[in-house]
Amino acid sequence: MRVSELGFGAALLGNLYEARSDEQATDAVDAAWEGGVRYFDVAPHYGLGLAERRLGRALAGRPREQFVVSTKVGRVLEPNPAPRGSDLDIGGFAVPDALRRRRDYSAEGVRRSLHDSLERAGLDRVDVLLVHDPEEHMEQAVHEAVPALVALREQGVIGAVGVGMNLAEPLRRFVRETDIDVVLAAGRFTLIDRTAATLLDECAARGVSAVVAAPFNSGLLASADIPADARFDYARAPADVMACARACARICARHGVALPAAALRFGLRHPATACVLAGMGSAAEVRQNLAWLRTPIPDDLWAELPAPARA
Repeated sequence: MRVSELGFGAALLGNLYEARSDEQATDAVDAAWEGGVRYFDVAPHYGLGLAERRLGRALAGRPREQFVVSTKVGRVLEPNPAPRGSDLDIGGFAVPDALRRRRDYSAEGVRRSLHDSLERAGLDRVDVLLVHDPEEHMEQAVHEAVPALVALREQGVIGAVGVGMNLAEPLRRFVRETDIDVVLAAGRFTLIDRTAATLLDECAARGVSAVVAAPFNSGLLASADIPADARFDYARAPADVMACARACARICARHGVALPAAALRFGLRHPATACVLAGMGSAAEVRQNLAWLRTPIPDDLWAELPAPARA
């Protein structure tokens, strides 16, 4: 199974933080396809299923063997007995909250989640199925969810099994103890935060692929001019993180490279990395990320980078 160097993170198609139109979502996927992107990552969590529906519609009619889709299990969607009108405050997505998420890492729960995802996306199969954010359900994820996904892989229902988290140490446990094919590490191998370095080393040693996600660390590295209220891991960036980001920006400027271009390409430098995954919600964002990805980065720039704020 081959993926493009740049993967399309579809959380924004689920109206993360703000509403986007169906047309914007389709335009974003179209621009990604035109730019050569062939890996698309989504989850039931993203917009209570909206992202899966939009991604499926946007990919409909394209040759199925030419793209790879990953979705996730661990959050089952079910009717919300007490809707308040919007999911924004609870889930972070600007969608009606007619549904709610229920954590379920049981074998039956992950099979149900896959069935529902295929129906929402209108796909005949999912290429990669990831256990999503199981840090508070580790035992069940290790002993029930992953074995159930491995069985689906062996039956040919899915192509590969993985785990997606924004914590490096729990991911190491899955690499050591289970038969997974891939990890998705969000925000943990970037210019600022390299706490996943040991994890990626273990992946390389054990033949597990890595998807390096969230290369901009919640937007902190998404522009050369870093604002005073920049966010890191979805919260106000602390002083040491800000200082590190600004040092990286100065080094990039000295080499005539945009900070986001270096941020996007950094994750690809590790031999375990199969692709870098960035969230994209518009055609303009897709084209900008593709341009950054194609920016040549001199070796001297990498050598001059400061020590990360998190290691």
